[in-house]
This record gives sequence, C-alpha cells and structure tokens, in this order.
Amino acid sequence: MHIMEGFLPIQWCIFWYVLSGIVVAYGIMQLKKIISENPEAKPLIAVAGAFMFVLSSLKMPSVTGSCSHPCGNGLGAVLFGPAVTAVLATITLLFQALLLAHGGITTLGANVFSMGIVGPFVGWIIYKALKGKINSTYAIGLAAIFADWATYVTTSIQLTLAFPGTDPIKTFTAFATVFAVTQIPLAIAEGLLTMVLWDYIKKLRPDILLKLGVIDESEVPNLKVSPSAGGE
Repeated sequence: MHIMEGFLPIQWCIFWYVLSGIVVAYGIMQLKKIISENPEAKPLIAVAGAFMFVLSSLKMPSVTGSCSHPCGNGLGAVLFGPAVTAVLATITLLFQALLLAHGGITTLGANVFSMGIVGPFVGWIIYKALKGKINSTYAIGLAAIFADWATYVTTSIQLTLAFPGTDPIKTFTAFATVFAVTQIPLAIAEGLLTMVLWDYIKKLRPDILLKLGVIDESEVPNLKVSPSAGGE
C-alpha cells in the first residue's frame, strides 16, 4: 500500500498532506486527552503503534509504485479511535520511509490518508456497529479485516486519481484487482492475529479496556471499573 517516493505528482502530494494534516492535528489533541485521563493506557498505545509498524513492514511487491502487506491499523482504531491511529500511522510511516526506504516523504500524506485515516475509520465503524452484539474478539477480527481492505481500496483510488488513463473506472479496477490477489488472504490472516492479541490484552488488562469503553462489563463480569471518556 505504501506509495513510493516520487511516484505521485506534486499537486497530489500537497493535497493528501493537507487532508491528512488536519486529521493528525486533531488526533494529537485526542491522544493528549486519552493520556491525561487514562495514563495507564500508555503501554497499550505503544503496543498498538508497534503492532502497526511490524505488520506494515512486511511488504511484498504489488502494483507498480506500491506494495502489499498487512496494515495493523484495526487494533489502534478500536482502542483509541481513527484520529489517534492517524498519529500512530504517521510516526510508523515516517520511520519506515527514513529507515527502511518503505514509502516516501513526498507520498507520506497519501500513505497516512489510506493506512492511518480511511482504513482505521472503516474498522472503527465496523467495531462500533458490532459492539455488544457479538463477542468483542470476533468484532475486532472483522474490524481489522475491513480496515485492511479499506486501506487498499483507498490506495487504488489515490493511484487512479493521479493516473486516471483514458477510462478511470477501468484503471481503478486494474489497481484494485492486482491488490486483491494478495490482500484478501493477508487481511484475513491479519484479522486472526489481531484476535489473538486482543484476547491476550483482554485477559491481561481488562480494566483498561473497560475504562476506554471498548468492551462491556458483560465480557468481564467479575471486574467492576467506572468507564471514563476515552477513545472517540
């Protein structure tokens, strides 16, 4: 999904920088609020960021100018909301561009928009829609899968906007089809891995998940914690 350095025309680089910058600025304010109200959530923020960094570093060649890999953006979105995940994604993508030549500085805004904003937002919506209706482990698995797929649909749209060709719909279909070959199974694997990590967190520190308001007390009936305003 990382669009490589120098691949996008400058006007599109500026456009995606501006859009992503607005969300990231809001995410920084949300992150400060969460840390202020729930300082014990700091390790979990680090875990969500590290999870995204490791999974999204596992790249394989895909469409020219981009690549395929798991995204790891569903976990952070469910825990802290899409805006905070945009901050984590910006840090992740910046380090990957500087240290791993994965992505680029000029394309950072575009990559943040797909992996740090649209993907997490879709995952967050999926989890919110399923919360309380099914076990949170299954809900976050589906959230991770759809966050991953939404990231690649967004990248396909970004590439189509920059290079529409004579038939933009045909161009988008070509980009999305190439991504789909690797991304459909990768996203399912990512969903399963996220479920395993989620179960571990839920057993280890259910009190923090309750404080963040991402699980109901019915999932941990023997633990009583007053929820506070966390996440979004």
